[in-house]
Amino acid sequence: MILRIVCGAVLFTALATPHLSAQTTEDAASRSSESNDSRPNVLMICIDDLNDWVEPLGGHPQVQTPAMKSLAARGVTFTNAHCQSPLCNPSRTSLMLSLRPSTTGVYGLSPWFRNLPKWQDRVSLPQHFQAHGYRTYSAGKVYHGGYGRNAKEFDEIGPPGVAGVKPPQKLIPSTPQGNHPLMDWGVFDHKDEDKGDHKVADWVTSKLSAMPEDEPFFMSCGFFLPHVPCHVTQKWWDLYDEATLQLPAFRRNDRLDCSPFSWYLHWKLPEPRLSWLDHHDQHKNLVHSYLACISFVDHQVGRVLAALEDSPHRHNTIICLWSDHGWHLGEKNLTGKNTLWERSTHVPLIFAGPNIAHGKTGSPAELLDIYPTLSELAGLTSRNDLEGISLVPQIRDLDAIRKRPAITDHNPGNQGIRGERYRLIRYADGSEELYDVLSDPNEYDNLIEEPQHAVAADRLRRHVNSDPAPLAPNSQHRVLEKKADGWYWEHQKIDPSRPPMSIAPNQPEDLLSITDSK
Repeated sequence: MILRIVCGAVLFTALATPHLSAQTTEDAASRSSESNDSRPNVLMICIDDLNDWVEPLGGHPQVQTPAMKSLAARGVTFTNAHCQSPLCNPSRTSLMLSLRPSTTGVYGLSPWFRNLPKWQDRVSLPQHFQAHGYRTYSAGKVYHGGYGRNAKEFDEIGPPGVAGVKPPQKLIPSTPQGNHPLMDWGVFDHKDEDKGDHKVADWVTSKLSAMPEDEPFFMSCGFFLPHVPCHVTQKWWDLYDEATLQLPAFRRNDRLDCSPFSWYLHWKLPEPRLSWLDHHDQHKNLVHSYLACISFVDHQVGRVLAALEDSPHRHNTIICLWSDHGWHLGEKNLTGKNTLWERSTHVPLIFAGPNIAHGKTGSPAELLDIYPTLSELAGLTSRNDLEGISLVPQIRDLDAIRKRPAITDHNPGNQGIRGERYRLIRYADGSEELYDVLSDPNEYDNLIEEPQHAVAADRLRRHVNSDPAPLAPNSQHRVLEKKADGWYWEHQKIDPSRPPMSIAPNQPEDLLSITDSK
């Protein structure tokens, strides 16, 4: 159903709330009030570890996501949207503050930004809406882990973002680096109702049906899957035929023309490498499980959208759907995130609702653009301290030109810079990679040494941040740091001559791509 246009520019009066800057309070207080029923509501749907395997982006030819397909049909899909970090905490921190990891210093799974004196009073996206008279809600995984689950961040908090019911024991063989309990996937006998995401959708649908018409709301609805463990019920497993299931395109020697430094970005992680999947015959099982989880989550998205449609708010609600980063399923010889290639940075980003066009745009978009975009769409006071740029020009006109590329940080000095055609990767040791993503969507061929692409590389190099913020104090988990005597992964010195066994137990080309740097 096409949403009717009902809102235009609106003025608001600020309400008292914690963590508000003087700018927000003064600007909002200076505005005259208008009847609440003319303000657009916001429903923000957040999905964890979802790459571009959704129907609106076509990342996998067999994926079934009817709810997201329907949402995209009545809104704008940014087909070239990218995260600011290929990791949960820094990506979500960046989105909710509209600040880059290279500004905040939040690159790892900790710290929580409120524990950093410089950012403890920073006005987040939901707080900005709260200051303009909105009631704010949160359910599931919105910030990373348990961060942000308090009254200072949202007015009402629903169920947490968790996987939910698990099998009595892991379904897959023991994985390297400690056999992490989250490293599991497959089908087992359980009920959808026992899964965390189903409970989140229950809470959100209940709230949407009960919210008063005269109080604008900002609802954050976060789904955990397809984050590992990728456990599904038989219903979703059976959507995909095992015999005809397509694996993603990959080359087993794909890392030979990549920078050897690229391994440092995911030096020692619990996510198994392609070599482990091959050795244990788990590649197709993982792909099957991931696709089934995507369809399960899409069904939860559909439940939430149906509840909105059945509510009094259906004509006056802006919908924004996004994922915090992508996920590899064998491409570049690994699984998981923590890379600066397309599979790890490319994410779904869809807007629908009042004053929003219908169609797709290939203009580069960044997740930190969501904050100023939703603010402008709702008619709120603009902020002058955001690093994101509003996507409203592209939402109003799909052909509008956007010159800034999308930039992804992963630890200090490592950046992926994606324009409309090319991706440049600059690593902290100065090495580079360049890909023509339009002609080579799998990023097989590193063009950095090809003279005919030098102009494109130079154009993207202008956006390299030569002075990124260092790791914030107490940074932990998946952090890479340069010290006087070498590089340190998670505070342990890297020895390139002794790669972790999870990299290459059975694939000498993986090991070669590291030792070639010596």
